[in-house]
Formats: sequence, structure tokens, C-alpha cells
Amino acid sequence: MATVELRFSASPEHVRTARLVAAAVARRAGVEESVLDELRLAVGEACSRAVGLHTVHGLATPVRVVLTEGEKTFSIEVGDDAPSVVPSPRDEAAAEAAEETDELGLAVISGLVDDVEVISDSHGGKIRMTWPTATAAFS
Repeated sequence: MATVELRFSASPEHVRTARLVAAAVARRAGVEESVLDELRLAVGEACSRAVGLHTVHGLATPVRVVLTEGEKTFSIEVGDDAPSVVPSPRDEAAAEAAEETDELGLAVISGLVDDVEVISDSHGGKIRMTWPTATAAFS
């Protein structure tokens, strides 16, 4: 099982790099070419969500992206350090906008990825997305 780990500061300009790296590693792992655009979009949404959560919570820790090539699957896990509790917002409107953006991002990801899991606890959250590889189609 091959794994690539990417960490980047919670800044929107790094999301594009994460998308490009994810697509390149997925292609090498054998994910169908026809799925790569959706994969890029899903990774972009997950990373943007993590960046937003880090911003809302004032976190300086990096966003984590783990790309894992399994025997018949390829998975991407995007992790953040935002606690599942809602922060006491300085600006109520900003907090509501962040929550709406979060829900929309999760809806987009769910529409793009058949196998998605969202995990959240007091230490942070993860979005795990999985796609079959070409070797799975021939088994």
C-alpha cells in the first residue's frame, strides 16, 4: 500500500496545489481518467472546507491530505484540526455564512463521490473519499 502525505498552511491558494497532487497520484494509482475531474473537484471542496474551518477557529496548524493506493481502491483523506464545537463567533453573520458554506461543501462532495465518510470529534475532522482503481474493474 503506497501512501503520499501532503500538509499545507490553511490558505486558499494552496488548495489548487492539493488538487493537482491528488489528481497526479490518483492517475498513477490507476483511477479511471473519466473520474479525475470529479476527484479534483471533491478534493478542492474538502480542502477549501478545511481551510475555512481553520480560519473560523483561528488555527495555525496545517491542513492534512493523505493519499493512499490500496490493492483495489484509492482513497484521499483531508484532515483539519477544528473542534466539532461551534466557536463563539465575534460576528454572528460570519458564523452563519461559514456554517452554510460547510454544509454546501459537504453536499457537493457527497454528489461527486460515491464512497465518502465524514468523521468529526473534539480534536478535528476528516473527510475520507474512496474510488475504485482499474485493477478493481478486472477482478
